[in-house]
Order: sequence, then structure tokens, then C-alpha cells
Amino acid sequence: MQNTKLMLASLTFVGLFALAGCSFPGVYKVDIQQGNVVTQDMIDQLRPGMTHQQVRFIMGNPLITDTFHANRWDYLYSIQPGGSQRQQERVSLVFNEADQLVGLAGDFMPGVSRDEQILGRQQPGAVTAPSAAPQERPAPGSLEEQIQREVDEVEAVPVPIPEPLETE
Repeated sequence: MQNTKLMLASLTFVGLFALAGCSFPGVYKVDIQQGNVVTQDMIDQLRPGMTHQQVRFIMGNPLITDTFHANRWDYLYSIQPGGSQRQQERVSLVFNEADQLVGLAGDFMPGVSRDEQILGRQQPGAVTAPSAAPQERPAPGSLEEQIQREVDEVEAVPVPIPEPLETE
């Protein structure tokens, strides 16, 4: 009887210690976000010569304003989705003595915004990614060549438009 109680108590403590070191599967873990959310569209709106107020309107208040570098604003953003690896993005904006934007450094670079790319318009002075080099054709008789030929031979079929429903 005494041994049974001792063994039951020891198994209980071992089980509690084992559970204390484990995370329960299926338990939701919160995404942790910190800093300023910066998007590529925000960066694409920046132009050299903008004032502090114009930049603040587009980007929001900087996360870091260094007293030793008063002409540099730093925007930091980090996210740790549900207990996985933390990801971080950084953008630094540099102003001259006349309070005008003169430089940009960090994880984002100016380019064509997604909206402009979808609409097919390019902003003047925007930097675009170099076009991809033409792909080489697969070797004749290979499986890749057969698949490519099948893809090339596919005919487009128009999607039927349904008739409007009568409301009466």
C-alpha cells in the first residue's frame, strides 16, 4: 500500500515535469508584431527632395530618431509568427541640412509599385527589375520537352457566362 502511494506520487510529479517542458500541440500562439509596418507601395511614393512633413505623411513617425544622427530616420518592423523564427525589416531615410530627403537604405528599394504594375503603368524614374533571360528549350525527346509540347498545344476554352436569373 505504501509503495503504491509512493509510486503514484512519483509518477504524477514526473508527468507534471514532463508537461511543463512541452508545449501542447494545437495550442494557438499569438503573432508578435513590433515597429512600423512599411510596404513597398509606401517606399515607391518617396521622392528625392521631399520634406520631413511629406515623408512623415507617407511613412508615419519613425521608430528611431537618433540624437547623434538627426538627419536619419529609421523604420524597423519585426514579426514572429506563432512561435516560429522572427523576421525583421529595416529602412533608413537620410535628409540633408535643408530638411529634404536625399537617401534611402535598407530592405526595400524604390521600384514599380504592385498597383502600378497591375495597371501596366510605370512611374517616371522608377527602377524596374531586369528582364529574365530567355529560357533554354528542353532537350528533344526528354520528359520536359514532352510536357512543354503538351502545354503549348493546350487550346483556350471560353468560360460560359450564365444567364441572369429572373426575379419574378
